[in-house]
Amino acid sequence: MTMHTLRHFLAGLAAGLLGVYTASAAAAVSPLDLVGPISDYKIYVTENTHKLVADTRAFTSAVKAGDVEQAKRLFAPTRMSYERIEPVAELFSDLDAAIDSRADDHEQAERDPGFTGFHRIEYSLWEQNSAQDLGPVADTLMADVLELQKRLAGLTFPPEKVVGGAAVLMEEVAATKISGEEDRYSHTDLWDFQANFEGAYKIVELLRPLIGNEDEAFAQKTDANFKVVFDTLHKYRTADGGFESYLKLNDDDRKLLAGRVNVLAEDLSRLRGMMGLN
Repeated sequence: MTMHTLRHFLAGLAAGLLGVYTASAAAAVSPLDLVGPISDYKIYVTENTHKLVADTRAFTSAVKAGDVEQAKRLFAPTRMSYERIEPVAELFSDLDAAIDSRADDHEQAERDPGFTGFHRIEYSLWEQNSAQDLGPVADTLMADVLELQKRLAGLTFPPEKVVGGAAVLMEEVAATKISGEEDRYSHTDLWDFQANFEGAYKIVELLRPLIGNEDEAFAQKTDANFKVVFDTLHKYRTADGGFESYLKLNDDDRKLLAGRVNVLAEDLSRLRGMMGLN
């Protein structure tokens, strides 16, 4: 990001933040207090988007080369960058549907020509153990990821979406992902969970000084609950830094994760109000 672009972004961000507040608002957090955390979050998103592009290029190259085992190895780590930035990636619903939709979202499920993206490739790699005829799907995925990078680079991040994004990530994990529905063919869900928790925690981390001023007990409780979920996931780390299959998660750990994620989702839903963004 050039200095000119950064100045333009910060000016636009400050104007947007000021527009959120009315003269009668009594929020303890000033709109200008959020400029730093939001701009730092954009840097975090930019870094993850760059990595997503590079990793997707390697992944789709393996798919197009017909190297099923290499594509399988790259699938989960490639997706982590996307999962970390989901709150803002999902602002572009057309791209999110193309990149990350599930078979259930389409009338003909896996046979539907509109079923594209990561999970269409996942289906072929694991259910059919094949990369045959996936070249066009891989090319479309690569093009969609590049388009996402372009759109995010030009986006002035809505403060309420960023601040609320931590809760959105946890709500999505609690509502659907905890069942294992997302990576249903590969069972690489723990990689996604780790990335979702990292993305949510990054938002909390950037807002931590402001949260502490508002409610130190809330900040400590949130940190403790994040530690539990990270520690639980760490139990399933493999020697190469990856994760075991989600099928190996025992019932007690599933219940523990579900409980803590629900608490995190409920607690983090308060962040927008604490920042005066409701």
